[in-house]
Amino acid sequence: QVQLVESGGGLVQPGGSLRLSCAASGWIYNIMAWYRQAPGKQRELIASITTAGRADYTDSVKGRFTISRDNLKNTWDLQMTDMRPEDTAVYYCNARYGEKYYWGQGTQVTVSS
Repeated sequence: QVQLVESGGGLVQPGGSLRLSCAASGWIYNIMAWYRQAPGKQRELIASITTAGRADYTDSVKGRFTISRDNLKNTWDLQMTDMRPEDTAVYYCNARYGEKYYWGQGTQVTVSS
């Protein structure tokens, strides 16, 4: 059974940094990604990365967040810098293999002074 395990969520001050990590069992996934969902809003794709290392970001996080993956370990990280209150959300790691999608449990990230 495929399981995704997240770590790294918590409270951070505006302008600070936080690193999220996700580890998955099983095979190498086609796409690894991070989503977030703020209260009252839809879940939003914020970063994704292919097996070849091509990364894409939503405009609101470009230049601040960096996604990376280790294909040998089936892990992927989201390094968040210059964090803002609007980054407050539940963050979910996601992995795609073919047409199947796997999700982490979600981890709370709160940006507040």
